[in-house]
Amino acid sequence: MDMDVTTKTFDERDEFRRKTIAEKVIKLLKSDIDISPMVIDGSWGTGKTEFCHKLINLMKDGSTHNIIYIDAFKADHVDEPLMTVLAEIIKILPEGPRRKAFINRVLPTVRYTLKTVAKAGISHLLRQDFTDVANDFDELIKKVADDSIDKTAELILKDHVEAEKSLKTLQAALTAIASQDPIVIFVDELDRCRPNFAVDMLEIIKHTFDVEGVSFVLITNTQQLRASVNHCYGQAVDAQRYLDKFVKFRFELSPHSDRNFRYPVLAASDYFFTLAQEKGIVTNSNLIGSNFKEAIDYLIRSKGLSLREIETLVRNMQIAQRLSNSRIFNTDQAFGIILLNTISIMMICFRPELLTQIKSGFLDINELGEFLGVKKTPVLDEDGYITQQGYTENPQRIRPNAFEVIMVIVARDFSNNNEKYILSHEQIPKWVRYIEGFMGSIPHEGEIKVKLMEVESLMSFD
Repeated sequence: MDMDVTTKTFDERDEFRRKTIAEKVIKLLKSDIDISPMVIDGSWGTGKTEFCHKLINLMKDGSTHNIIYIDAFKADHVDEPLMTVLAEIIKILPEGPRRKAFINRVLPTVRYTLKTVAKAGISHLLRQDFTDVANDFDELIKKVADDSIDKTAELILKDHVEAEKSLKTLQAALTAIASQDPIVIFVDELDRCRPNFAVDMLEIIKHTFDVEGVSFVLITNTQQLRASVNHCYGQAVDAQRYLDKFVKFRFELSPHSDRNFRYPVLAASDYFFTLAQEKGIVTNSNLIGSNFKEAIDYLIRSKGLSLREIETLVRNMQIAQRLSNSRIFNTDQAFGIILLNTISIMMICFRPELLTQIKSGFLDINELGEFLGVKKTPVLDEDGYITQQGYTENPQRIRPNAFEVIMVIVARDFSNNNEKYILSHEQIPKWVRYIEGFMGSIPHEGEIKVKLMEVESLMSFD
């Protein structure tokens, strides 16, 4: 967020403890095990691109491999995956006879891959879409484009007869390059591409680049990739079996657990506080060590927020802080008020319809409870503790968490489906004492609604 992602390293920041994962990937890529194509899988927002660049930068340290990074989403307008990959391979070759010889050997195959493109499409493609390709390759392509379109089509038909020969020529040229320095090609953002381009890329990798010394790593969301397969071949096709034909090894990149500790640690929470401090939202170390951190830990855990969702949350907190002249998260305020402001921003980001319900006065308390991870109001004992059966024979006595307190207060002001959160006569005095210690005072009727809407109004541009 704060710097070019391509320059990032694990040494600068590694909240998710992913360096050990990258080291395993590198070990496999340098081994003699056939794991290409490898898929680094993950849902949107899990930090796949940042991990990819950190992995590449780690692999470059002392590596004898040629490493290529391709942003497939930026390339899919060209509509020719083979061109995209070859252009990047050419860039790693030094200027001179070696590069020129490679270009001359692969050009017939390049022309053949355009055989299904209409004449006008060929003309546009050859003339317009290679500005980023290495100079020698660019000049040869433009030379072909200078000939008549009919002659280009004739060349393509001629190449069709020599297709198998051309493919073997290309593969031999690639093998010669990779025999000196193996090539690892990282293809990112494949899940964001048009379905046809994504599937074509897979098939090009399988049928053209199945070459010794050339490895592919696909950074993608396989769920979306399966949808692309079905889009191209129909719902009757088993998309997973189709992908299994192409993928040799796959692992999932998850943001939710830290593998370096015995018990699960929410690395996403560490990421939140790192960003919040960088953006000046949380500046008081005492606040980080207080109930606020526990509340954020609980909220991120219960919602399972992805890395991208955390970035969205922090960005909106930063906006609210700026628009309020640093008033929203001012640590001079009571913790309960800061928490309410945070909940408001959470709803703005992820459940705006709840704010609409609050504004109308017809909030469904069950929906808010589900959003905050509170199923019902717990029963307090005389000392303000909840008795909870743990993993041992001895029950645990714990304090209610911040969101259980909020739900008790909100349920008082909204009656729609609030049965699970209404206090009995016996529980009311116990909760009153606890809320006073938590909030600083008992909020007046309707005060919570006003506080929840305050941030919404601040950030509204209606």
